[in-house]
Amino acid sequence: MPAASPQPRRTHSGNRRDEVARLAVLHAADDLLVEHGFGALTVEAIARRAGVAKQTIYRWWPSKVEILLDTLIEDSEKLLPVPTETPTADGIRRYVRDFARFVTDDPAGKVLLALIAEAQHNPDTAKSLHRRYLAPRRDRERAMLTHAIDAGEISPALTPDDTIDALIGPIVYRALTRSPLSRELPNTLTEELLKPRSQ
Repeated sequence: MPAASPQPRRTHSGNRRDEVARLAVLHAADDLLVEHGFGALTVEAIARRAGVAKQTIYRWWPSKVEILLDTLIEDSEKLLPVPTETPTADGIRRYVRDFARFVTDDPAGKVLLALIAEAQHNPDTAKSLHRRYLAPRRDRERAMLTHAIDAGEISPALTPDDTIDALIGPIVYRALTRSPLSRELPNTLTEELLKPRSQ
């Protein structure tokens, strides 16, 4: 009878340890990518930095790309959420400015850029990046613009998808090529692309 009581505590403790280990792996992958770049990043190095066994990592993730995607998805939700409240032109402008800061200043933005670069010559990375991150985020961004159009906040000449590409594309290009990104670029893009068309 007394032996039964420790059982729930052991299960809870194990779950907590798993979550601590999972977060340690995500943080380690993020840090090592920023420090050494995608090419030098290995599962072995992640395991060492996180203080977990390599087998533990492979039990949860099939590759370093999937680890980085988990990192990117979680960080983006916290640091770069797509606005879902009543859409406004100002809210979209803020989102574009936040995106520019994300890819130039934040370590999580470096993960996104590294995965975009790797996707150019690795079809599996391209598929995973699109399925797990780009497509779901694009759906939310499209909804953001569509709701703003329906509310009469903006009236772009381009389709929502083309508008997103025109807003985000130049920023990603500058970040990928390590070119300076002026504060004026996001502002000008949103002013030109989101302003209502003259009747």
